[in-house]
Amino acid sequence: MTDFPLNRRQVLTTLAVGASGLMLPRLVYADTSALIPGSDVCALTPGVTEGPYYLDTGLIRRDITEGRPGVPVHLRLQVVDAACAPIEGARVDLWHCDAQGVYSSFGGDSGQSSARGETFLRGTQIADAQGIVTFDTIYPGWYRGRTTHMHFKVWLDEHTVLTGQIFVPDALSEYLYLNVPAYQREGARDTVNRTDRIAQQATQASFAAVTEEDSAYLVQMIIGVDPMANADTDNDRPPLPPGSRPPADSPMDGGRGASAPLVPGSG
Repeated sequence: MTDFPLNRRQVLTTLAVGASGLMLPRLVYADTSALIPGSDVCALTPGVTEGPYYLDTGLIRRDITEGRPGVPVHLRLQVVDAACAPIEGARVDLWHCDAQGVYSSFGGDSGQSSARGETFLRGTQIADAQGIVTFDTIYPGWYRGRTTHMHFKVWLDEHTVLTGQIFVPDALSEYLYLNVPAYQREGARDTVNRTDRIAQQATQASFAAVTEEDSAYLVQMIIGVDPMANADTDNDRPPLPPGSRPPADSPMDGGRGASAPLVPGSG
């Protein structure tokens, strides 16, 4: 991974308390001691579009980098219900583009996806007793039509799923894109948080809190899932048990998600 500038602290100290630039008070519940410290929001997280690049890889792993260059990120997500009670055993799928805005595995002519069969920056974790999953990844890059983001799915069972996206501070993104070689490229990004329609649909509940660690950024967010929500059975499949693999004809052979158009800005 690429080291990032030591003066990145100057960027973080200019940010507001919340990653969205505003702090929402945590809702008052009888006991919030089990919640991620410093997170701004504990509420149901709005569902948003899956986008065209989801794969049900069945890769149960914490480190999803596969050697892709970029600024290290420890992503910590906590799955809770409508009363902010942690949900143990929830399956969380994570996927996002690399430093140059490329998603793994889909191929095609969009310039936004890699060769089929690649699995970088994709993985699954099962929530612990506190509802927490942790991924080691890199800070995502950008591509036209979208602000900086990561995608996730949370499965409670085969019928209950939340598809969402995670957003981060524009000021930090801009600083990294201008100063870290792995992110540098021709052109300039055309979309930021306030102009991204999906970010607006996701609301401030989908903006993560970002803090600095010695060798990485710690990105944290609480994901509130409605246990009564139903999966779209036309687009979603039941979750896989830990350690299992998807059918041979599904993810790597143009299955789930592959039928969606490869249109920059729609993911």
